[in-house]
Amino acid sequence: MPAAEPRSASLEEGARIMAVCNACRYCEGLCAVFPAMELRTRFAVADLDYLANLCHGCGACFADCQYAPPHAFSIAVPATFATLRDESYEAYAWPRALSGLYRRNALAVSIAISLAVAGFVIGLAATNTPSALFDADDRFYRLMPHAAMAWLFGFAFLYAILALSLSLRNYWRAIGGGALNFKTVSRALNDAARLKYLDGGGAGCVTQDHRRLYHHLTFYGFLLCFLATAVATIYHYTFQWEAPYRWFDLPVLLGTAGGLGLVCGTIGLSVDRSRRDESLKDKGGLGGPLLALLGLTGATGLALLALRATPALGLLLALHLGIVFALFVTLPYSKFVHGFFRLASLIKFAGEH
Repeated sequence: MPAAEPRSASLEEGARIMAVCNACRYCEGLCAVFPAMELRTRFAVADLDYLANLCHGCGACFADCQYAPPHAFSIAVPATFATLRDESYEAYAWPRALSGLYRRNALAVSIAISLAVAGFVIGLAATNTPSALFDADDRFYRLMPHAAMAWLFGFAFLYAILALSLSLRNYWRAIGGGALNFKTVSRALNDAARLKYLDGGGAGCVTQDHRRLYHHLTFYGFLLCFLATAVATIYHYTFQWEAPYRWFDLPVLLGTAGGLGLVCGTIGLSVDRSRRDESLKDKGGLGGPLLALLGLTGATGLALLALRATPALGLLLALHLGIVFALFVTLPYSKFVHGFFRLASLIKFAGEH
């Protein structure tokens, strides 16, 4: 679903900046944005959305630019593109009725959902087996039956996949992505997996190794946690092996590594965000709530593992499940979307070059 033109003053500013950059071309070797820009003589909404999501926000072009503030041209590509990225997430969101969640207090909404689900789990346990809340018993399903857990979180996960997929479809159609092929997709996946444009050398940003590391820890931590859940699901339904699993079982090993990655990565990214130059920051503030949820998911998961045979298990499990549920249902309306839009932009770039 294409975004309506005009969408905001940011689009006019983005078009102005790209016109100046297209005439200058001093930064053409820094990243993928500028070679993609050079293929265009005018910049419609879809072009600006594409270029903004192709940008990794490293700030190298801002540091190198002779027309950056306080010059009269006031060229600030990273800040302008950060605003355009935030607006693009809302513009292509599915369903459109929920797109306003990007502009609301996402952290407060996430906390409310987390506490509501945690309260539901606690209430369910208190109704069925009140003593289970504080028993030093590590059997998870005495608090919430496996079937109920599977239905609740299966719904949240499937909804997140559906909403993210349709948002991505809207974006891909708007930027004119066209047909996919193995060569462009494999190249884009390779660039995305390595964070090529934050690689500290070559056609990338030369001062962003720390951001690259924190992004890798967060992304691959999330992926390992997802794999831990997938393996545990296979164990349960294929082999009838119920949680909790032993310390050296695969779900525990994957989950521990993933939880540590999430905690370390989100803390690193949060500290980095607080120290970044104001000219490079994401003014929309979408990253903060997502980092908080991801970090809390990892932290409560690790705490649950460490204290699973203690009286703290019941409340910790309820809190962890609440946070995971909130993470899933808010993913399509959080900065998590940027990973999908950026990958789509990298695929389009691979097809153009």
